Amino acid sequence: MTTLVLLSGWGCDARLWQPLAEHWPSGMTITTPDWPGYGARRPLSDPGSLAELADAMADDLAPDAIWVGWSLGGLLAAALLDQLPAPRALVLLGTGERFCHEAGIPKAELAAFRQAFARAPKATHRHFLRWQLTGEPDPRAAHRQLRDLLGDDGDADRATLAAGLDQLAGLDNTGRLARAPCPVWRVAGERDPLLAPRLRKSADHRLIEAGHCPMLSQPAALSACLADIAGGSAP
Repeated sequence: MTTLVLLSGWGCDARLWQPLAEHWPSGMTITTPDWPGYGARRPLSDPGSLAELADAMADDLAPDAIWVGWSLGGLLAAALLDQLPAPRALVLLGTGERFCHEAGIPKAELAAFRQAFARAPKATHRHFLRWQLTGEPDPRAAHRQLRDLLGDDGDADRATLAAGLDQLAGLDNTGRLARAPCPVWRVAGERDPLLAPRLRKSADHRLIEAGHCPMLSQPAALSACLADIAGGSAP
């Protein structure tokens, strides 16, 4: 039986994955653990420590599973390849080797966002949750759906969110992924506003009529894509 571990990104807890629940084929086990500091999970004493994160997530990130990391969750999952036994495969959803790219989200734009978060964390967090949906076919409907799932705030610890912005600015997995100890698959929405065009075009799987949040706009297509990857990664 194939196990997929679905890992959320910045500002969103694991409830984000609920729209996929009705679309999984039989014979698959799906887990959606929260990162420390999200949902009911206690934050780390040092939210920016990858070693501490690895210790906290070791039981959730089994080596016989396929890790599916979305956005910051993909960056963190890739970084944890240096800290934990390798999974059967790693799926990077809506993310590349690093977050910032001049043709996607430039460093200056992320720096301005971090400054805004330091001044007004709740308002900035809410703005991001809305802004990341601009590539979806119906952004307003996607935002209503996201609010129905997460409420207004995504249930995340402020220090964890701040550390996550630092990780978005500083994590670069280029070397790790070049020597990855497992197969790596890249999945992107064809209209993802957070990804540079070359990253969207070079993805192993592109989701039609989807932006950065295909779990909201295209849950059936995303589930089918991940099931297909899981089938191809079976031992």
